[in-house]
Amino acid sequence: MIQIRKYTLLILFVFSFFPSSILAQKTAILCKTLIDGTGKTIPDAAIIIEGDKIISVDKKSNLPKGMTIVDLGDYTVLPGMIDVHTHPLQPGDNYQNYHLSGSSAFKALEGLKRVQNLLSAGWTTLRVAGDADVGYAHFEIRDAINKGLFKGPRIYGAGHYISVTGGGGDINYLSYEQKVIPDGLIIDGPEEMRKAVREEIKYGSDWIKLMVTGAFMTVGDNPQNVHLSAEELKVAVEEATKRDVFVMAHAHATEGIKLAVKAGARSIEHGSFLDEEGMDLMIKHGTYLVPTLTIGLFFQETIPDSKSLSKAVELGRKSKEGKYNSLKLAIKKGVKIAVGTDYVGFPAEFSAREFAELVKLGMTPMQAIQAGTKVNAELLNKDKEIGTVEVGKFADIIAVKGDPLKDLSELQRVKFVMIGGAIIKNEK
Repeated sequence: MIQIRKYTLLILFVFSFFPSSILAQKTAILCKTLIDGTGKTIPDAAIIIEGDKIISVDKKSNLPKGMTIVDLGDYTVLPGMIDVHTHPLQPGDNYQNYHLSGSSAFKALEGLKRVQNLLSAGWTTLRVAGDADVGYAHFEIRDAINKGLFKGPRIYGAGHYISVTGGGGDINYLSYEQKVIPDGLIIDGPEEMRKAVREEIKYGSDWIKLMVTGAFMTVGDNPQNVHLSAEELKVAVEEATKRDVFVMAHAHATEGIKLAVKAGARSIEHGSFLDEEGMDLMIKHGTYLVPTLTIGLFFQETIPDSKSLSKAVELGRKSKEGKYNSLKLAIKKGVKIAVGTDYVGFPAEFSAREFAELVKLGMTPMQAIQAGTKVNAELLNKDKEIGTVEVGKFADIIAVKGDPLKDLSELQRVKFVMIGGAIIKNEK
């Protein structure tokens, strides 16, 4: 026993004598090209990581000795991708029924698998825009990941969408005798809104999701109708702001978009019928637009004959040209565009289709990449932690074989993933 104490004292002496930076293991990621997220490309880069943070970004020629080397050869390295509009508990086209089938615990297990698939595909951070559970299964996933029980992406977001009676978060196809729990929280009036926002924050929401207008996917409502009143919006933003929580506003209708921007929503989700006045308001208020283009591709290309989503498929087909023309103008004018896919369980690699769609609308490949990294980190108010490969930030890093500035489909074939300094995938 005395001998053990002597060794313990010796170990304590060694740890107190040597700085932690010497004792900690350092790792160097080497690559042909680094796209750092700030708009720069760095050839023959070396990214040095200590613990979960980046401590140096330099040239390979300046690499110090005495560290673990991960040589990615001629690969291109980028910041981990960020998707700010996801629904990891939703399985494809079973949108309005799935929250009633299976327990919250089972949804958490399924959702964990989906977010791990997304991480493996290069999506290191997700924002959940409300999800298909009467409870808060996606926050259980988040908390388990944060405790180190499982590997997974960083997760932020809203518990449920907050909707009016008969709105996009309600169930509108059953008779009045049926008392079924809807997938959204239903409020009518400012005081019910206040209660709902407080409840969402109580149970873990660090965002509030408002269904300001009707929805494409919900049966029995019109996306061009405005559902929330100015008073309800005002209360929601006031209550969220008191708790340092932001509001994301599902808004298709032109006037609904403007109401949400004026009320102080940080982001507009979808924005299908955005006009030039709305764009100017968004620029004035610094509001982000999350156009969610991938979900439309998924519906049109993969499940065009889905009966449960026939409304969404048809509306998407009819409105696509107008929405794309509107987005071209929004990008040209300088509206802040953020990458959000409206992920609903489609193949994780499919999500990166969003980048090429943004280029079709007038962005450069670099701007599109930044929309899914740097800009999204700013939207989340996490830009001091993630979104770029810079000193002091978390080592959330991905790599692809080719050059995504020449071919953005490379982002659908991520070969290397690191989150917080831990390698999740390495197919080099």
